[in-house]
Amino acid sequence: MSWGTELWDQFDNLEKHTQWGIDVLEKYIKFVKERTEIEINYAKQLRNLSKKYQPKKNSKEEDEYKYSSCQAFLATLNEMNDYAGQHEVVSENMTSQITAELARYVQELKQERKMHFHDGRKAQQHIETCWKQLESSKRRFERDCKEADRAQQYFEKMDADINVTKADVEKARQQAQLRHQMAEESKAEYSSTLQRFNHEQHDHYHTHIPNIFQKIQEMEERRIIRIGESMKTFAEVDRQVIPIIGKCLDEITKAAESIDQKHDSKLVVEAFKSGFEPPGDVDFEDFTQPIKRTVSDSSLTNSKDGKPESRFSSKSKGKLWPFIKKNKGGGPEDFSNLPPEQRRKKLQQKVDELNRDIQKEMDQRDALTKMKDVYIKNPQMGDAASVDLKLAELAQNLEKLRLEAQKFEGWLAEVEGRLPARTEPARRQSGMYEPQNTLTVNNCAQDRESPDGSYTEEPSQESEVKVPAPEFDDEFDDEEPLPTIGTCKALYTFEGQNEGTISVSEGETLFVIEEDKGDGWTRIRRNEDEEGYVPTSYVEVFLEKNAKGAMTYI
Repeated sequence: MSWGTELWDQFDNLEKHTQWGIDVLEKYIKFVKERTEIEINYAKQLRNLSKKYQPKKNSKEEDEYKYSSCQAFLATLNEMNDYAGQHEVVSENMTSQITAELARYVQELKQERKMHFHDGRKAQQHIETCWKQLESSKRRFERDCKEADRAQQYFEKMDADINVTKADVEKARQQAQLRHQMAEESKAEYSSTLQRFNHEQHDHYHTHIPNIFQKIQEMEERRIIRIGESMKTFAEVDRQVIPIIGKCLDEITKAAESIDQKHDSKLVVEAFKSGFEPPGDVDFEDFTQPIKRTVSDSSLTNSKDGKPESRFSSKSKGKLWPFIKKNKGGGPEDFSNLPPEQRRKKLQQKVDELNRDIQKEMDQRDALTKMKDVYIKNPQMGDAASVDLKLAELAQNLEKLRLEAQKFEGWLAEVEGRLPARTEPARRQSGMYEPQNTLTVNNCAQDRESPDGSYTEEPSQESEVKVPAPEFDDEFDDEEPLPTIGTCKALYTFEGQNEGTISVSEGETLFVIEEDKGDGWTRIRRNEDEEGYVPTSYVEVFLEKNAKGAMTYI
């Protein structure tokens, strides 16, 4: 069914209908745009929700996420973040595949519609012009016929009148003939114009208008098809993210199934275990007998040299450990107010933290040293002297951190029941910067009672521990030669100006006799008479398999 044949006279209604179709398309575009805004806002709210419940760094909440239930909750938050991302994908795809495409199509549709109706109006104006020409020709023919009739009647009247001169009669006859000729010409012109109009009218209603209306019909049908395709895309965009959303939900389910209540219970024990034994029976004190009270072997005692001594002094007011009020203050630096097990954990955490800080400072020092070497080789890149101040500052920071680490290592060794003996790599850890001195670590747990009356711990070792000052060994001749455990290649030139170090040149290959113990130094040997320490970052080490497994590190 064609609009050109069925709706040949409905030009105005077709114009209104096609405008309505464009309005419908624009309404759908607005609908999709609002849907994308909803998806974006929803995704934003989900991300904010996930961020709100994320554990804050360096806070108590971060420690709580060692439990499996909290880890599952954290996994849920992360998956919700990914879930929000899929809604953002929906918004982006709808914007690019529907909103943007339809917006461009609407502009093209408006231009095409404007062109077709312009052609229709032009054809309409043409047929109207032809009609006006026909009407004008018709009126002129009618007028000329009337004028010819009047001229003929006047001639006949003059010819019948005997009083009129012959000349006047002849003049009237000529006038009548002229008017009759003009009427014939008008008739011929009217006939020609009529034929031409009928031809134009036939072409207008059977050719031009049907072609224009057919194009308008095709344009409207394309619009309908396009809006249907957009609706399919609308559904397909949602369907594409369903598998990923399903994976997010599967991961949440998997995280929930990974919750282990027994593991969490074990972590509670590890977190709060004091390390104390439950108190024994309290002895009966008979005040009727003038005898000195003694403490039973089943009580909480700690004997030294055969002399019993109460675990709880008179300041504890007879309160047993499980019921002692906790100290709300900051506590001493060595965590001596905590039970042994908790104190050991705190000290270990502190030692690990200090070691990380030391490693960070050493990395900065190595980087600045390399930068200084570059400046020395290429003065145009920078002033080498400008790095010295920063290197000196780093050296001071390393000194402070190492002394602090030694102090806490001493306390940790005390808690673990071993003397805090310094190994050789530890002694040489800061040999380039540390002064020759001796660090004394006081046994803070000796004969003390925590401010809250917690417990008293007798020393199981010397009251003072002498820790040798970190320095390089003065000489290697007094030691038995160490076996070779691998080889190394010097990455940079190192001038060993300090005692115990050895100079190496870039590209030189040497023997490794002692690997890095965590202090940043590796002991190497050039020949039987030359050996010493070099910075680990200056060499590439290749350990033998029979030493400590095949490994390579820089």
